[in-house]
Amino acid sequence: MKDRRKNTIIPGAFALALVCIPTLLIKLNIIDAYTAQIITMGGVNAILAISVNTITGITGQLSLGQAGFMAIGAYSCISFTLDLGLPIPVSVVLAALVTALFGFIIGFPTLKLTGDYLAIVTLGFGEIIRVILTNFRILTGGANGRRFTTALTLNGDLAFLVVTASLVIILILLQNFLRSSYGRAIMAVREDEVAANSNGISVFRYKMTGFVIASFIAGIGGCLYAMVIGFVKPDAASFNHSIDYLIFVVLGGMGSMTGSVLAAYILTYLQEFLRFLRDYRLLIYPLILIFVMLFRPQGLLGMKELSFVRLVSRFAAFIRRKTAKRGDV
Repeated sequence: MKDRRKNTIIPGAFALALVCIPTLLIKLNIIDAYTAQIITMGGVNAILAISVNTITGITGQLSLGQAGFMAIGAYSCISFTLDLGLPIPVSVVLAALVTALFGFIIGFPTLKLTGDYLAIVTLGFGEIIRVILTNFRILTGGANGRRFTTALTLNGDLAFLVVTASLVIILILLQNFLRSSYGRAIMAVREDEVAANSNGISVFRYKMTGFVIASFIAGIGGCLYAMVIGFVKPDAASFNHSIDYLIFVVLGGMGSMTGSVLAAYILTYLQEFLRFLRDYRLLIYPLILIFVMLFRPQGLLGMKELSFVRLVSRFAAFIRRKTAKRGDV
């Protein structure tokens, strides 16, 4: 009971601090509007990195079309709000469900494929979505995209609060799901499909579950992207964006949700910090990937998760050792 309380209170306190303290600093203009925008976009990218990691790191499938799901979420949210007049929270939920439905439909033919074939099919899916969004002008605005000015677009502190709170909630729910029997079954499929199947685990069903959950999360990421930026174009579904989200996962560690979140924040900030290099900054991502593959192919955290409980326990043990040494002297 004591451990359960500790495992709830410590992460909860850290999560509250990570959400509330920067929000207060942005409100008081201690963190300027430009930095606030960067860390808010870091949060949106972290949500999309979690979506990719759910497919790549948890179910063991390689998807190169996750930006397509993100764009479906963004455009659906705009249509529900501006065309149907629904409240934004309702639009976000409906847009995420629509994206999950697309994930379910796309998953049926694609998840029977493996490896390179699945990657190619999902890559084609992303490009199909981009072309449809470009040509279906009545709802999408064509190549010019659609504006979507919301309270998050105008208030930096509110945008950070909503995005970071959404990120924390997604992380908590996903971690709890992965510790459940369903989550462990999905990870068993990732480790060895034949062994999992021989133990009565339906490989296709659990792959589909992971794929639909990842699509749902990408839909939420797309909604937040549209609300924070205030604008969305068909280019949001492009192959380049899918690769960016995949790089977050490779750098952070496939299978590590906190690792991909950490990498998303680092690379989002790095991209803005190196803006003075103009187009040459685009060389940074390939260089980072080369160095990661050479010196740490498993990523920053590998398959481990960043644990605040472990950090606090180690810090408390360090303090106890120091106190004991002083007592001996």
